[in-house]
Amino acid sequence: MAFKCETFTALNTQTLFTIMRGRVDVFIVEQMCPYPELDDNDIAPSTLHIYTVKNNTLQAYARCYEKNAKYSAIGRVLVSKEERGRGLAQQLVTEAINCCKSQWPERDIYIGAQTYLLEFYRSFGFESINAEYLEDGIAHQDMVLQLVR
Repeated sequence: MAFKCETFTALNTQTLFTIMRGRVDVFIVEQMCPYPELDDNDIAPSTLHIYTVKNNTLQAYARCYEKNAKYSAIGRVLVSKEERGRGLAQQLVTEAINCCKSQWPERDIYIGAQTYLLEFYRSFGFESINAEYLEDGIAHQDMVLQLVR
C-alpha cells in the first residue's frame, strides 16, 4: 500500500474532497458525532496529510501537525470501513510516526486517542499521560510517544 504525504496546498481538489468525505463518513456519520470536523490544523502550512486512495475512495488517512513547542501530533486517524481488518491501521500509524519523527525530531508525538484504541497505540510505544475524558461524547485519553529524552 503506497501512502502519500502532502501539505494542504499540494492536495488537488479531487483528493481534498475524497479526504474530507472520508473523514465526515467516519467521524460524523459512522460515529454519530456532530462536531466541527474541519479545523485550522488542516490548512496550517506545516501540517502533512497522509493518505491512500483507491478508485476515488479514501482507504486510510491521518494528519501530522505541530501541536505546540513540545509536541508534534497525529490526528484524524482513520481506516475506511471497507478496509478494516487488513493491517492498514498499523501501516498508517507507522507512516504517521515516521512523518512526525522526520518533520519534528526534537518533539515527542502526541495523540488524543479514543479509549478503545489505547492498546493499539501502546503497541507503538505511546503512553497515557492523563485521565480519560469525554470529547464530543466519545471517551478519549491523551497519549505521548516519547522521542526526546
